[in-house]
Amino acid sequence: MTGYDSDAFGSAYEAVRAKWPADREALSIPTPHGTTRVNACGPRDAPPLLLLPGGGGATSLSWYAQAGPLSATRRVYAADLPGAPGLSVPPPGRHPRTVADLTGWLDAVLDGLGLASADVGGHSYGAWIALHHALRAPGRVRRLLLLDPTRCFTGYRPGYLLHALPMLLRPTPGRVRAFLEWETGGTASLDPDWLRLQEAAAGFPAAKPVTGPLPAPDALRALEVPVLVLAAGRGKAHDPLRVTAGAKALLPHVTTAVLPGTSHHALPQSAPPDLAARLTGFLDASD
Repeated sequence: MTGYDSDAFGSAYEAVRAKWPADREALSIPTPHGTTRVNACGPRDAPPLLLLPGGGGATSLSWYAQAGPLSATRRVYAADLPGAPGLSVPPPGRHPRTVADLTGWLDAVLDGLGLASADVGGHSYGAWIALHHALRAPGRVRRLLLLDPTRCFTGYRPGYLLHALPMLLRPTPGRVRAFLEWETGGTASLDPDWLRLQEAAAGFPAAKPVTGPLPAPDALRALEVPVLVLAAGRGKAHDPLRVTAGAKALLPHVTTAVLPGTSHHALPQSAPPDLAARLTGFLDASD
């Protein structure tokens, strides 16, 4: 840990949370991996949508720019990942260590919210978790939103990992900012409150994230859940065309698109104006 300031993180977290719709709620959901913080908004009787953030310091609040449009027709739930930056509180030694742990955690979140099933979406690492959950518990996932998913259909670009290494080995606010400047092409276009939260997450006492191989091709071919895959056209994490091509080759019920001019870490908060329309269009078309 390198000088993590919990007060600065909490202040930055609340500043971004204030950007959520006025009806936002903070929920605490008990799970086998501790208490999970879920930020919610939208009509309680609307169809449920559970959203997961990416890795690298992101929290559930990263969905703030999409929460308003999505909550017009959905009850939106966004969860802080256990053992990652955010307000989820895993007990010592009980953070997820395997893919089965993560999917079991997500089952417990759905149970705690009183949901037999829901639409589920994720960005980056969160998309990887969401896809694995759909493969292991397809009856609990009605539709799947995968926003620039990492390690789902193709691997990382070596150059991306090389640039991320200093931040991963010794995270500091300066290294976080430098990495985001490189990946997004400059932080001037990023929301300053969101950027401050990313910087404040440097050194957060996070657990080692669960990793694993790409999902098995045969398992993907057997997935009957409708899936929307949106790739960042200017992202540096992976080749967006390989992401969409891999999804189309393996998933039987998939819609894909490349979002031009958008980088991996600019999503989902600094997003193209039509992103919310793409997401709601996919969800509404299947109702």
